[in-house]
Amino acid sequence: MEDRKLTERESLEVITSMIAITRKRYIGDGRIMLMWGYLTVAVSALVWTLLVSTHNPAWNWLWYLIWIVGGTLTPIMARKEEREKGVRNYSDTLSSRIWSTVGFSAIAATAVCLAFLLAKGIDTWSAMFVFALVIVPFAEIAQGIVIKETSLIAGGAVGLLTGLFTTACIAGHVALNVTWFMPVFIIAFVAMMIVPGHILNRKARRQA
Repeated sequence: MEDRKLTERESLEVITSMIAITRKRYIGDGRIMLMWGYLTVAVSALVWTLLVSTHNPAWNWLWYLIWIVGGTLTPIMARKEEREKGVRNYSDTLSSRIWSTVGFSAIAATAVCLAFLLAKGIDTWSAMFVFALVIVPFAEIAQGIVIKETSLIAGGAVGLLTGLFTTACIAGHVALNVTWFMPVFIIAFVAMMIVPGHILNRKARRQA
């Protein structure tokens, strides 16, 4: 028996249904987003406080806590959520690949900055702020578009605008002074991760 081809309308209905299912399954994933948001804000506040009070740049090594703690907890939380959700569809896979790309990019960016420091003693760590405020928000906006979630798009837009501002400062040789830039960075992550994360969790409770 010859397979019947889907009409354009039927194809759109299938895609719309797939997005709706993914959106429903994604609601509740605010837990991972909140973990990264609160972790980043906590470490940023700690580094900010220590740098301002001691003026010792060695405290910047504490930034690695974000990758160590977040990188450890994310796979554990993701596996738990996969068990709760069951079979994944194409939109789920797309969402997973978006954030996997961000993760691999973070590892690569960290390695490059570390190589510059160890090989030539050149401090390029400001590039990580650009990564955190450009690549991560871009992925969040893409995720928001995939599942049609306004809070992700809006939060990502705030982070992206902050990232473009940060990039312009670096290009214009404007020093990212800890006294003013760290509060800006923290506020950006609150808007980008913490606020959307709580919105997603609230929607999850409503659907429960």
